[in-house]
Amino acid sequence: MNANDKFFARDAHVDNAAVQPLPNSKKIFVEGSRPDVRVPMREVAQSDTPASFGVENNPPIVVYDTSGPYTDPAATIDIRQGLPAVRAHWIEERGDTVELSQLSSAYGRERLADTALSGMRFD
Repeated sequence: MNANDKFFARDAHVDNAAVQPLPNSKKIFVEGSRPDVRVPMREVAQSDTPASFGVENNPPIVVYDTSGPYTDPAATIDIRQGLPAVRAHWIEERGDTVELSQLSSAYGRERLADTALSGMRFD
């Protein structure tokens, strides 16, 4: 283990501000084309609209959420482990992909052989 390995292993963490829910909204999941596909959405609260006699309540707006697990209060984030492969079973079941036994590009193989980068790899 070199000095970089020790540094990354000791200090790797997600900043607390990066994993907080977004204000005035909550993350929800909608069933996709099959029960094991959960599509992340965000329900965004709207302010009330002033009206002649009080206020008019506005319903929340639901939008597609691209923030990943970082804004999901139920998710446990460990950047040393990487993201969970939530679609792996679905992709494998389709039978239209091939998993390579090794890196196929010269660049990728060079990076893998570079021990100076080992501290930046997932566990």
